[in-house]
Order: sequence, then C-alpha cells, then structure tokens
Amino acid sequence: MKIGNVSFPACPVFLAPMEDVTDIGFRLLCKQMGADLVYSEFVSSDALVRGVNRSIEKLEVCDEERPVAIQIYGRFVEAMRDAAQIVVEQAHPDILDINFGCPVKRVASKGAGAGMLQNIPLMLEMTRAVVDAVPGTPVTVKTRLGWDQNHLIITDLAEQLQDCGIQALTIHGRTRSQMYTGEADWTLIGEVKRNPRIHIPIIGNGDITTPERAKECFERYGVDAIMVGRATFGRPWIFREIRNYIDGREEHLTPEWKLNVLKQQVLTSVERLDEYRGILHSRRHLAASPLFKGIPNFRETRIRMLRAETTDELFEIMEQTKELIC
Repeated sequence: MKIGNVSFPACPVFLAPMEDVTDIGFRLLCKQMGADLVYSEFVSSDALVRGVNRSIEKLEVCDEERPVAIQIYGRFVEAMRDAAQIVVEQAHPDILDINFGCPVKRVASKGAGAGMLQNIPLMLEMTRAVVDAVPGTPVTVKTRLGWDQNHLIITDLAEQLQDCGIQALTIHGRTRSQMYTGEADWTLIGEVKRNPRIHIPIIGNGDITTPERAKECFERYGVDAIMVGRATFGRPWIFREIRNYIDGREEHLTPEWKLNVLKQQVLTSVERLDEYRGILHSRRHLAASPLFKGIPNFRETRIRMLRAETTDELFEIMEQTKELIC
C-alpha cells in the first residue's frame, strides 16, 4: 500500500492524531513499538498563520519517526492553504492530513473539524486549495460517517474528496453527534472500500482495542490500513501486539517489560519538558494502562501514582506494583 510515494508493508497500523497526546516523544515510542505511520497532534491553521509558538512547536519532527504525518484543521480556506505551505516548508512531513473529524464543541461548533460535515461545498473547496498549495506532498483527509445518523454521507463524500486530489482517506466509524460514545460502525467504511470508483487507500479507525479486532477489520472490511487511537493510552506496545498477531508470530511481552516501557515514556516526557510537566503529561497514560487493571485494592496506589511529583517518587510506586503484576 502506498500514500503518494510513501510505501507501507501489508496490513499497516497507524497511530491516530490526538490532541495533547501524540507529541514527538509519544510518536517516537509508538514507532519503536511498531507503528507504521505516526500523526502529530492537530494544528490550528489560524494559529500557524499568526505564528503562535505552541502551534509552531507542534511542527517538530525527527528522522527517527518517519514516515510522519502532520495534521491541520481550520474553517477558512485561505488560512488552511497558507498553513499547509508553512507546515511543508518547516516540517517537511511525509504526509499532510486535513482534520474533518474532530467532534469537540470548541472546534466543531465553529465550523472546523467535524463541523465541516455540515458544509460540504466549503470542505471540498478547502481540500482542493490545500492539495494545490503543496503539490509535492501527499494530502490526506480524516473524517467521520456524517454529522448524525440522519446524515450518513460518507459513501458519496469519499468520492468527492478523492476527486479533490487527496491520496488517502481515513474514516472514523462514528458520526459527529456520537462523539466517542457507542460502538464504531465499520459497515460504511467497508462499503466505501468496496466502491469500484474508489482507488485511493481507505484507512479504518474506531474501537480497535485488541489484536484480534485489528485482524478482523482487515479481513472483514478490506481496509488498506487501520488507525489506533485511545487504545494506545498506557499501552503503546499494542502496535507490537497487533503486528505479532497478524503475522502469526508468538512473543510474550512480560509485565516487567511493559512496566519498563511506561517508565521510558515518562522519562521521554521529562527530558522533553521538565520533571513536573513531564510527569503531568504522562499521568493519563499511567491511569489508563491495562497493566494495572485487576490489581486488588489498587485505588490508593493509583492515587499516589497520580499525585507523584518527582520521577524517583513515581518510579518507586511503580516498582511496588511489580510483584502484583508479574
């Protein structure tokens, strides 16, 4: 499978773009764990054009994480076009992705992200403008099934976006109104993939939480790639688990090994930020990690872990869990 000139192995698995999660440190870790493509946090086109430091910082990439995609979002065609050029000039991403899927109110209510699903002519105009602005970089789109259950438009929309010149399409199997609730519906994703008029790669996204489900999505819906998001929280090794399962390779990832991966994640955040902010940034992953699920009376230990303010303190608490998880 190829996106532009970027080639991928059979059944590739991608790290989904997630705000305040997929910074360069986490992307590098997921790449080490076997992710075939990693995406940045989404970047506001308006903020990039205005030169906002926080948005410019999101453009930091390194060769070790390539291939890497930078994702942008916005509601104004001119700003999106200009932002696309800034991204390519500064970050030289392998792929430039447009976010037409973010459902959060502060984005969608302003007409950006999934809000574009209510203004398809503007979405298509914006897509064409971005494609034309960066002719040497493959442009892709990530979107949803539609605004709500009464407007499931993805089968027609996929063809329209393809006609705009995008080189791959990621579909999250929910509507905007669903946010992240309920179960992702892959039926329409499969329908898009089976459409004989679709010739670009189709990437499926939504509720891929196990290696078994990952393989099923490839086999049942025929997608060219899958994208994993929230299941990576506290479990970056899910990429390795999926690859092993799909390839029929047996490998026992021990609890101690997984604990060390989480420690590596903390250290990476601390090195990039500082001790306090690095630990704070890692907390959501530790709180969500399945590694600690099932430990009896773990609530008190979890609270201590989330309140830790130094690396030494946090690692001491994590070490205390070793005999419980091993």
